[in-house]
Amino acid sequence: MHGTPVPCIHAVRVEEKVCLVMNSTAPAPVSVLGLGLMGQALAGAFLKAEIPTTVWNRSPEKAETLVANGAVLAPSAADAIAASSLIVVCVTDYDVFHAVLDPLGDALRGKTIVNLTSGHSEGARETAAWAAERGVSYLDGAIMAIPPVIGTEHATLLYAGPQDVFDAHEATLASLGAATHLGADHGLASLYDVALLGIMWGVLNSFLHGAALLETANVKASTFAPLANNWIGAVTNFVSAYAGQIDEGSYPAHDATIDTHWATMVHLIHESEVTGASAELPKFVKELTDRAIAAGRGGDSYAAMIEQFRKPSA
Repeated sequence: MHGTPVPCIHAVRVEEKVCLVMNSTAPAPVSVLGLGLMGQALAGAFLKAEIPTTVWNRSPEKAETLVANGAVLAPSAADAIAASSLIVVCVTDYDVFHAVLDPLGDALRGKTIVNLTSGHSEGARETAAWAAERGVSYLDGAIMAIPPVIGTEHATLLYAGPQDVFDAHEATLASLGAATHLGADHGLASLYDVALLGIMWGVLNSFLHGAALLETANVKASTFAPLANNWIGAVTNFVSAYAGQIDEGSYPAHDATIDTHWATMVHLIHESEVTGASAELPKFVKELTDRAIAAGRGGDSYAAMIEQFRKPSA
């Protein structure tokens, strides 16, 4: 048998061992600073995804459940920063963000910070400049979800900043919910956030006004809700159609003119006043519509109302 290759068990085992090491996809650790209800939910989602998670909060007792589930409690913000290259921050506001991180100085260099603190676009852009001065990769974010749904398909999180920074950490951030990158402008996450919240309040306030109106005829809100939801769904068709008109700057009235909408607003105001419900909300909408008609837009589609929202408040 001389000259015939003899299998080398040791070599095979070594080769297998090397392959196992090279194919390892152990997730990189993450540190979460800020353990309010949302911060706890974020850290909990990382733990559920089996991502090594270090946590820190000014009130350490808020970490008890997370520690019981496998998180490491850092004794200081500096220790939390040192533990991971990816830092997720979710604190009260940008002032608290800077109060916690500014003193850390060069310890931040080379780190990636994902800031999920609620704020505004100006603060996001200023913080991005602050991060660049310190050699920090920075994403600003917004959470379009409540704490109980973080880590599920019902959570959406928005991110703004360099594409390559988002790409490098997308898999980890996806543990929190659907991760949407909006662009390089760090202010976009905050702008989208408030724009979407405005839609939420507009819909909810209109539903509540309608429920109060129908209540005067002894109609329960739970009876009104299914029809309200159906109509809200139908309105999404208007949103899609009007978006194209706004982008083109042309407002053909394929469905109804602003003049027609105005006439119906008058009925809503009348019903509100006669039944004793508040007429403030429909009166405000009619006031904006009056301005559009005065500007010569009465024959256009309702999309032309965008011009009223482009103007600064008086």
